[in-house]
Amino acid sequence: MKLREQLPELQGATKWLNGQVSKKDLVGEKPTLIHFWSVSCHLCKEAMPDINELRDEYEDELNVVAVHMPRSEDDLDISVIEQVARGHDIVQPIFVDGDHKLTEAFENQYVPAYYVFDKEGQLRHFQAGGSGMKMLRKRLNRVLGVEDKK
Repeated sequence: MKLREQLPELQGATKWLNGQVSKKDLVGEKPTLIHFWSVSCHLCKEAMPDINELRDEYEDELNVVAVHMPRSEDDLDISVIEQVARGHDIVQPIFVDGDHKLTEAFENQYVPAYYVFDKEGQLRHFQAGGSGMKMLRKRLNRVLGVEDKK
């Protein structure tokens, strides 16, 4: 995806965990952070506390949606996804992308990957990899219109 492109429709989930949301639910009221992760991704698990901190800190100002992107056949077991999600406190809606429908819509190739959309649903920031949480927070704060708290 390129900057300023619109948030794709959230369609084609193998399953939703922790509730289901649509593009219509996310666009219009507040910005959205969509993060791609996988049960087999060590960096994803390392970054999850930071994502959860952002989710909790901006609970009223930010939508957060997780997308589970399988990297192999082993990543398709729903019970394992549920177990890892619980173990890492992923309580936000999780789009289980077993068929890579949303992965393709985002043209995403990475886990972890982070997409920040403004409240109009335009992509404002993308980054991939386990490091760079300060940059993610900075870009998120810019979209939210708040000063850096940390």
